[in-house]
Amino acid sequence: MTETASRPERIETGPIERRRIEAGRTEAGPIAFDNSYARLPQGFFARVEPTPVAAPRLVTFNRALAEEMGLDADALEADGAAIFSGNRLLPGSEPIAMAYAGHQFGQFVPQLGDGRAILLGEVVRPDGGRRDIQLKGSGQTPFSRRGDGRAALGPVLREYLVSEAMAALGIPTTRALAAVTTGQPVYRERVLPGAIVTRVAASHIRVGTFQFFAARGDNDRIRILADHVIDRHYPELAGAGDDRYLQLLDAVAGRQAALIARWLGVGFIHGVMNTDNMAVSGETIDFGPCAFMDAYDPRTVFSSIDQTGRYAYGNQPMIGQWNLARLAETLLPLLHETPGEAVDRANDAIGRYMERFQQEWDGVIRAKLGLPGVSDGGRAGEERGDEDTDLIRAFLALLLEQKADFTLAFRRLSDAAEDAAADAAFAALLADHSAAAPFLARWRARTAQDGRSAAQRAAAMRAVNPALIPRNHRIEAAIAAAVEEQDFSLFEAMNTALARPYDDQPGFAAFAEPPKPGEEVLQTFCGT
Repeated sequence: MTETASRPERIETGPIERRRIEAGRTEAGPIAFDNSYARLPQGFFARVEPTPVAAPRLVTFNRALAEEMGLDADALEADGAAIFSGNRLLPGSEPIAMAYAGHQFGQFVPQLGDGRAILLGEVVRPDGGRRDIQLKGSGQTPFSRRGDGRAALGPVLREYLVSEAMAALGIPTTRALAAVTTGQPVYRERVLPGAIVTRVAASHIRVGTFQFFAARGDNDRIRILADHVIDRHYPELAGAGDDRYLQLLDAVAGRQAALIARWLGVGFIHGVMNTDNMAVSGETIDFGPCAFMDAYDPRTVFSSIDQTGRYAYGNQPMIGQWNLARLAETLLPLLHETPGEAVDRANDAIGRYMERFQQEWDGVIRAKLGLPGVSDGGRAGEERGDEDTDLIRAFLALLLEQKADFTLAFRRLSDAAEDAAADAAFAALLADHSAAAPFLARWRARTAQDGRSAAQRAAAMRAVNPALIPRNHRIEAAIAAAVEEQDFSLFEAMNTALARPYDDQPGFAAFAEPPKPGEEVLQTFCGT
């Protein structure tokens, strides 16, 4: 791989403004770039500019996110079509496509890389946090293989809606800064309008980034990458000497355990948990065939390419551990000079992951059910812990047997925590309404032991049990309206509603409802 690649052929069918920026130039602009990844040695990326598009149009701009990042929101919005399409390069931008490898559905591919995404650069937020700004769907790169490097409008809108919903739900995630249409078609199973999403991330460094260099036996660059990740995401480890690499593995595992537990808490199914789709920052990344579960079933799969259920809802914790084991393999040369000792240290770290996941999940599900903590200690605490485990299992078994909607079941239970008159609304979600009473009686007996008032308990439960999630059938309806009729009103309404997922919003009540028979959308697609 060479650092500088030849440019793909461009389509120059409209007025295009290009501004080539020399490294180190300090001309003022609406984004103050500071590009640490582009300063890494040759081999980490290829320098390549976005391919201009014919007639870009700004679909939406995330002003609140721009302001949070300290960007000039007015200037970005005024020239958003040109900037967020890649037609105009801003001062200080150093566009690159990042190199990485990855296990895709368990099969290792030694070179993947950004095939349709270009990192424009990084910014430092007012709070000191560093963020990548990346165009996704911006044209061919040296990693495109036989792809066109473009994105269709549907996947762009899905990523925008779901990533912003995840942020509003309080789950670590990449964000969406803008979406534009390109005025050019893309060719998939049929001809579709092209689009580009501007993605913001703590970084785009993946497990697969480490695998890229491990596959080439390049331990020097693995060390450089690990030190870069520590400096960027885990600065507290910088003073740990050679132990910092083991502590890095442990820290990444801890963040993944917490992230996946929170995914499960809102019924989220990533869909493609390949190692190239796991960010070492602990953020949710790459919203392809993702979806939120309607009726509870741990076997739920939406992705059209997941034929075996590898990445089903209930498999996600174990896949997280599998992916972390692949990261550990790349770090072995850094963990200890003796191979056997390095393997033992890695196995210890990977083994701790599942225990940490269980702790994280226990906290998530307890909060969702309004269960008090087990703080007695000793035998009484153990007995209560066992009792609560049985209660949690009984609730999830009830949802599964009765084909109850996952999100609404927890939300209605939150209402029942405050007023027994709401029991009927919870029971109405069950195929057999009478199945609710035995569980509710047992649940109330346990929750009454925490000393909180009914109103306090209900408020705490509503704060973790969303009223709104991005329902798959609603997303598909918004995409269909935009693609077929150039009508973005449903997309805009969903974006507005999902910004307040924990609030009851009468004006958007329809978005809270699960699909009716015939409305179900049971498959999602990558869009590549």
